[in-house]
Amino acid sequence: MTSASSIFVSRIKGLPMLDPNGEQVGKVRDVVIQNRSGKRPPRVKGLVVELFALRRIFFPMERVHSIDANQVIISGLVNTVRFSQREREMLVVNDLFDRTVSRVGASQPETIFDVAIKRSRSRDWVLAEVALREAGRRPFQRGHVTIVDWSEVPDFIEQPAPRDAEQQAMRLSELKAADVARELHDMDPVLRNAVVRAMDDDRLAEALEELPEDEQVDVIASLDTERAADVLEEMDPDDAADLIAELDSELAETILEQMEPEEARDVRTLLSYDAATAGGLMNPEPVILNADATVADALAAVRRQEITPAMAALAFICRPPMDTPTGRYLGAVHIQRLLREPPSVLAAGLIDSDITPLTPQSNIAQVSRYFATYDLVCAPVVDAERRLLGAVTVDDVLDHILPNDWRGVQLDRLDAEVSDG
Repeated sequence: MTSASSIFVSRIKGLPMLDPNGEQVGKVRDVVIQNRSGKRPPRVKGLVVELFALRRIFFPMERVHSIDANQVIISGLVNTVRFSQREREMLVVNDLFDRTVSRVGASQPETIFDVAIKRSRSRDWVLAEVALREAGRRPFQRGHVTIVDWSEVPDFIEQPAPRDAEQQAMRLSELKAADVARELHDMDPVLRNAVVRAMDDDRLAEALEELPEDEQVDVIASLDTERAADVLEEMDPDDAADLIAELDSELAETILEQMEPEEARDVRTLLSYDAATAGGLMNPEPVILNADATVADALAAVRRQEITPAMAALAFICRPPMDTPTGRYLGAVHIQRLLREPPSVLAAGLIDSDITPLTPQSNIAQVSRYFATYDLVCAPVVDAERRLLGAVTVDDVLDHILPNDWRGVQLDRLDAEVSDG
């Protein structure tokens, strides 16, 4: 028996779609779904709607206001671009109905008679249940229908073959890291594992930093330990430490042993602090300048490609040694101040004396208040001997303040926006 909140696609097919004014836009002809990783139910991306001109368009599911027995009510404008099915998308009516599948625990093959969708707690629409009947019956023949959870029919969506992994990896190499993460997030696990094996280490590292933690763990665990070590070396040390902390302890130690000694040392140092403290949040590779560095030297340092915008907001003046932990910490200089001064001026003369460093033991609440009080995006962390240990950026703080699944939710929303466009 289907749950009260589920709606069978056969009952949606043919319903009129009305705009907020009650005017009919067209009729629903199919439902677009996409398989997802992590044993999550396939997501309902939208509806295929036939306009009066017999043109079929795509309408995103997040703009469907309500569905009842007689109509589908929508909000917003309708994009009349002709619908084109994308790779890894499936049409419920066209691709799934009457497909022969093998259900877990069933003694013989069955065919898909209908599919039910529902709205999840996150307000997304997902595939919920599958109605099955004995295979071999003709469409007009009656037969017993069994309604099961979608997870009981593991092969009702065809698994993509990994043969195009190289081509996919090449395509992803041209996208921004957040877009690569979105693509990986929505890939079937089989294809995703093949694609990540074909990606360059630095590109994969950038994408991993944008994925939810559980998916980061899945990706790293799918690689051999030597490759995993190479990828983690390409990540920011604080992000690498966060990821390693989520791994099985034996696997984590094996990977750390295969990393370059200097990279592994930074990660081990970060792991020695509680994750929710400034020490656990900091990046041990901030922009560090000697006391005799000029404005020109400072601007050249923050201009380096590997420096993130948040980390480039401040340059830290220290006595040698210049690697963390440094010699005595002297102060921090804002990049905005550097941009307003002649190139030959000493950066040390531009130190902002109002910036009080954090200690590695400062907890997440104290760090959050610090950023709010000083209106900063980057902050120094020093030890009891006034040596610079690293810097915390506001994005690292947000990662720990936001809900654990925020990246997954954000990626789903981005995917919906892309589909809408």
